[in-house]
Amino acid sequence: MSAGGSRPPGWIAEARGDAAGVLRRYLARRLLVAVPSLLIATAIVFTLPRLIPGDAVQLMLAETSYAKDIDELRAKLGLDRPFHVQYVEWLGRAVRGDLGESLWTRRPVVAELGQRLPVTAELALYATLIALLIAVPVGVLAAARQDSVADYVVRSLAILGLSVPGFWLATLLIVLPAIWWGWRPVTGFVEFRADPLGHVGQLVLPAVILGIASAAALMRLTRGMLLEVLRQDYVRTAWAKGLAERAVVVKHGLRNAVIPVITLLGTQLPQILGGTVVIETIFGLPGVSRFLFDAINQRDYPVIQGVNLLVVSSVVLVNLAVDALYAVLDPRIRY
Repeated sequence: MSAGGSRPPGWIAEARGDAAGVLRRYLARRLLVAVPSLLIATAIVFTLPRLIPGDAVQLMLAETSYAKDIDELRAKLGLDRPFHVQYVEWLGRAVRGDLGESLWTRRPVVAELGQRLPVTAELALYATLIALLIAVPVGVLAAARQDSVADYVVRSLAILGLSVPGFWLATLLIVLPAIWWGWRPVTGFVEFRADPLGHVGQLVLPAVILGIASAAALMRLTRGMLLEVLRQDYVRTAWAKGLAERAVVVKHGLRNAVIPVITLLGTQLPQILGGTVVIETIFGLPGVSRFLFDAINQRDYPVIQGVNLLVVSSVVLVNLAVDALYAVLDPRIRY
């Protein structure tokens, strides 16, 4: 150590290296925990479609002349083998990226998902962004103006947003403007290459409907956590120093209140994805969720399994990303 008790050169780099190593070990542990969860989810994903009433083979024979005998078609599709054998074979193919073929379109499930996934992903992204753009500023305003008229109005709107079903709101927004003003939102699908503005515009209304419930929940939590943080001693000290309101609320308050909000945001993803099933059907969007809806009606097992596996994997990855954000926002979590 040099004279005067100063730290040796390079101590900052060493500290950063230690912090990065701790972060990597933390993420590695979280990843190991996610693997068993994903394995259990695959068993559930494979089992549940077969509990749906009805038989895919009988439906196919009722509508087509694909085969003359039920047993022959069942053997051709591999549905006559023991359940555990089917599961092991499907899991082995899924690990290699092969989710089988659709029983109805006769196309690989991966190709079908690749064609429809961008629509659903874009819709879910817009819904998440809209929820955040509504929830965080409104929640901060409600906390900073506690028990004011604005606070009461915002809390009432949040309860309304949580109470109104998305499919009901979507139906009203399609039917009522058509009756009153002769206007209806764009239904069907417009490719981005054909009309970029029309492509984005057709997704705005469905994204707003999907994001309302999430925005209401996030806003209530943002308000509650920020109120709790603003009562802490260090925030009172910041007020006593004469800092501006924006600096106290945003820099000292919101940053320390945001971790529970991120947790709730991670749990909102499955709800947003679940809501796309009805929204895509109502607005005629050719996404993964509408594909899943049609597959359930047709008992298309490979498609149902493939879509559910995709959703489960996405949720696991989002949870890992949320855990990583924890460690970045609050270094104490790494230890």
